[in-house]
Amino acid sequence: MSRKVIVAGVGMIPFSKPGQSPTYVDMGAEALRAALSDAGVDYSAVQIAYAGYVYGDSTSGQSAIYEVGQSGIPIFNVNNNCSSGSSALYLARMAIETGQADVALALGFEQMQAGALKSFWDDRPVTRSRYRHVLEDLTVDVADLPQAIRTFGGAGREHMEKYGTSLEAFAAIRAKASRHASNNPFAVFRKVVTTEDVLNDKVLWPGVMTRLMACPPTCGAAAAILVSEEYAARHGLRTDVRIVEQVLTTDEAISFDPPSMISYAGAHMTAAAASALYEASGYGPEDIKVAELHDCFAHNELISYEGLGFCPEGGGEKFVMDGDNTYGGQVVTNPSGGLLSKGHPLGATGLAQCFELTQQLRGTAGARQVDDVDLALQHNIGLGGACVVTLYGRN
Repeated sequence: MSRKVIVAGVGMIPFSKPGQSPTYVDMGAEALRAALSDAGVDYSAVQIAYAGYVYGDSTSGQSAIYEVGQSGIPIFNVNNNCSSGSSALYLARMAIETGQADVALALGFEQMQAGALKSFWDDRPVTRSRYRHVLEDLTVDVADLPQAIRTFGGAGREHMEKYGTSLEAFAAIRAKASRHASNNPFAVFRKVVTTEDVLNDKVLWPGVMTRLMACPPTCGAAAAILVSEEYAARHGLRTDVRIVEQVLTTDEAISFDPPSMISYAGAHMTAAAASALYEASGYGPEDIKVAELHDCFAHNELISYEGLGFCPEGGGEKFVMDGDNTYGGQVVTNPSGGLLSKGHPLGATGLAQCFELTQQLRGTAGARQVDDVDLALQHNIGLGGACVVTLYGRN
């Protein structure tokens, strides 16, 4: 049994810096209320719920959802690192598609602390400990830098060495993100910066990265209400946006052997997920006009262009410098401002991407609106690992 899955409602709150946000309970509840209102349904209609977050106690999903209602439904807590929100969406979509439910909730939230990402456990193996030698060996010269900077900066440096990619290309991506975010009231950073501003910012890794090329720790929440087409018809709900296809991949051996920082940073998962999605949907990268992709670092955005098939391998810099990643180009990437400017509350990110692309397909994105959108692509990656690629369409 396979049923058409409708995105009936989406909700999101403005993202904020650590220490300046409400609690995750309040943020999650506010985003959920907004999604229910947008869908035109009461919480009592929700039959199953999935809550994505990374830094939180057990059953945090219940804590947030109970603020809106307590109806005894199944609630599942999802942690797939930075792709937790998209993983929650994946499970909600499966529940509708297979007939397990007619109305499903996907909620994502994160109440982050300032500073670099870190593990809060020191008495057990860290995530990816079996393959940590790849990171240690290939970035041994910057062993004092935080792991995330070493991972994605290392991937960027490898791309620069392999293809001659310039630091200016990464800076241009960050500048583009700021221009897009200036039109997004939910973005944490709305100040427009130039490529030169990015290049002249504080150096985190000489020749590889400045501070503005990294996304900020962020607090926030977002949610989506998915329904079956039949339920929407019976209850007079909007049916203009649907999930056409969705793929979740995890690491294969090639992510770690042969050793490569580009693969270690998830590029192989991205390429595998995109390939499977295009094959299953019958669409290709040439059909995509707008995409929200995982730009946790400017380096990862450029590498993801190639994995998603928007340009050839090694062609990322040309794609950027030709303006093919923004309005008037081939694919408008991250019209929301992306993780770099909108912010990256880990568990909320995938659902914030869903929020943006739903607005684009509805034609309600205001100054961010991309012309003639019929399909929209979402790419969300969490190292450890899981990559979720989702194709939305105008129904």
